[in-house]
Formats: sequence, structure tokens, C-alpha cells
Amino acid sequence: MEYGGALPSQLLKELVNSGFLTGVEEKNIRPGSIDPPLTMEGYRVKGAFLPRPKETVEQAIERVEGVSVREGSILEKGCCYIFRLAMDVIELPKRLYGYCNPKSSSGRIDIHVRLLADNVSRYDYIPRGYAGSLWIMIVPKTFPVIVYEGITLNQIRFCNQDTRFDELRLEFAFKNRGGVIFDQSGTMLNYENIVHSDNDGSILLTLGLNFPVPGFEAIETREPIELNRVDYYDPERFFRPVILFEQGKSIILRDNAFYILSTKEFVRIPENMACEMRPMDERSGDLRSHYAGFVDPGWGVGSDNDGRGRPLTLEVRSFDNGLIICDGQPISKIRLEKMLETPKKHYDQMNPTYGQQSGPKLGKYFKKDK
Repeated sequence: MEYGGALPSQLLKELVNSGFLTGVEEKNIRPGSIDPPLTMEGYRVKGAFLPRPKETVEQAIERVEGVSVREGSILEKGCCYIFRLAMDVIELPKRLYGYCNPKSSSGRIDIHVRLLADNVSRYDYIPRGYAGSLWIMIVPKTFPVIVYEGITLNQIRFCNQDTRFDELRLEFAFKNRGGVIFDQSGTMLNYENIVHSDNDGSILLTLGLNFPVPGFEAIETREPIELNRVDYYDPERFFRPVILFEQGKSIILRDNAFYILSTKEFVRIPENMACEMRPMDERSGDLRSHYAGFVDPGWGVGSDNDGRGRPLTLEVRSFDNGLIICDGQPISKIRLEKMLETPKKHYDQMNPTYGQQSGPKLGKYFKKDK
């Protein structure tokens, strides 16, 4: 029986060095995924689309009458753009497939990013044996943005089998290599301590409002965010703190407004696992709680493997006007995944961008001292 899992960094490097992928530098390889860099070949299109079977993305762009975008142009909020990635797939091995998610920094400023592949009528999916170009669809939803060559907005994880845990493996995982879920005092939670469950191998996480800043609501602005800037923008021009009521236990989400919130639980992903945030069941409320999805091996483990997890930042949009959500309410869902091997370096050993977050955390573009 073949052992299955997601490819770690050392095997992703081998995939590149063996010539299966081009346009990827070592800095683009993460512990459990690849961050493909952007080119400046871009088009504005009238709306979202998928290529038909036996239709390349270039042919689909021509079909929908895409208009070329000049380098340095502002990508307007609410508009749809297609950009080619520098990474091409020469030929994916027959046993491998890929799937994608926006990067956390993209999700935290409400950019919707979807991958498009030639002849594939699905978003965010690279089938086994694929050969062709890769593109991303970019839709800024709250802030206008400016993109540049070489920046990275999404991540690709390559797997050789279904990597997801079932309930039995999930119960094992709670005792694996120092635990998975911790409360805010640092106490490790057991499988039996998880109150809410869909009984499908996932973990339901709850909303945390008892942080010094419980969350942020986006402010309408026409000021663009340049995506090559780090620790640059005054966050007060783009976000305001959320207002609590019911003695600090609840907040009200406005219809279609964008929020940065946090899980109450601290999540720790052992080095031999990865994680993906998944959509919540609509019975939990008419809202979206995340847009970025991947959590790398070693998240919350600590550089010396003594970590007790970190909360996950949530990128929340409500589709009900005046939706009231409260502290401790189920709001997010994660699924653990098997790694094919343990990566040589895990997330917390790589000077991570969000290695110090404790509670809601704005994206890397904003000044940290504000």
C-alpha cells in the first residue's frame, strides 16, 4: 500500500529541480506548499469565468474579451482581473495533483484569489499529469490594490493521495507530538474536550472576543494598497476596532462588511501534519469565516518545539444584515492533513510573518506599532 500525504519542502524542491515545474525559486518553497510568483501579463475581464474543457486560459481570456492591464495599474475593488503566474507545469507526475488557496496576507485585505489551469473547469485544482500554464483570478473586494512582478498571492499544495484525516486519525492526532488544540491558558485540549463537532474528521473552532483588541472592521477607502510594501500603511486609515456589546460577549456584523477576527482556541500543527481551513456548514450562519486556507506544518510549535499554539486569524464576511455572533460561538472549521514526510524546517523555524500573533492580526502591509 502506497503511503499518502502532502509533499514537504524537500520533495517540492526535488519536483522543481527535476524539471517538472519551472519559474519557482527557493524562496517560493514553504514547508508544505509553493508560493508561485506573479508575472505582469494581466487582463481585466467582465466577470469571473472558468475555461471550458479543451480550452486554455489564454483562449478563455480572448473569449471573454479581456483587456490588457499595464504594469502599475490600480486594480479596482469589485473588478475582476486575470494574471499569469511565473510557474509553469512542464508535466506533473501521474501520481501527483495540486490544490490551492489564497495566502493569508491576501485574505487579510479581502482579495479573492482563485487559480485557473488550462482545460480545467474548476478553480484551485491542478489534475494529475497536468501540463500547461497557470493563472490566477484576482478580485479586490474591499481595497483597491497595485500588484508587482514577483509578488505571491496564493499557495499550491501537492499531494499523492487524499490527505485528510478521518475521526479515528483525528483522535490519534490530538495526542501526537505535543498536542493540536490549546486553550488561552496554554492547557492542551483532548479529543473529548472538543464540544462542537461535525463528526467528519474536522475540528470546529470558536470565536474569541476576549483579546485586548477583539477584532477589526474594514473602512471604505479609495486609497490603494501596494502589495510590495511591508510594515508601511497606517492601519487606522483602513480598519477600525469592532464594538462589543452584551458586556463584551457579542458583536454585530453588518451585511457584506469585512472583518478581521480570531479563534478562541490556540492551534498547533505538528511538523508531520498540515492543515486547511474549510467552509462552515450554512446551518452555522450565513457568513464566510475565511478566505485564506492553508496552515503550514509547525504552526504554533515554536522554533524550539516548545510552543502551545496560536489562534487563527479569521477573515469574516456576513451575508445577513445585523448578524449577532458571540464569544465561544462555532465560527471556523479546520481539517488536518498527512504529510508525506516531515519537512526539514517547519513554519516556526522560518522567521514567519505571523509568528507572534495572539488574537486578531492585520496583514503584513500595515505598521505593527500602531
